[in-house]
Amino acid sequence: MASETVYILQTYVAGPGGALKAEPQVGCKDAEEARRKAERLAPLRLGVVAFSVSADTELGDYDERPTILFKSGQLPEMFD
Repeated sequence: MASETVYILQTYVAGPGGALKAEPQVGCKDAEEARRKAERLAPLRLGVVAFSVSADTELGDYDERPTILFKSGQLPEMFD
């Protein structure tokens, strides 16, 4: 298994009935890029989170506990 750290930006908008709707995740090259993009999108979305996870991308096996780099607004409970 080749484990690596993956940096992800996830944004949320209003969905049906006011529920949060996740937009497609954006992969970033490093923590700084993820944080910078998240800060830029925060005023434009209901919720924004940038995080990193350890993953074996070949197997699609991701760590269940992300490291939060930036968060703002309304987010699902898993990012509390």
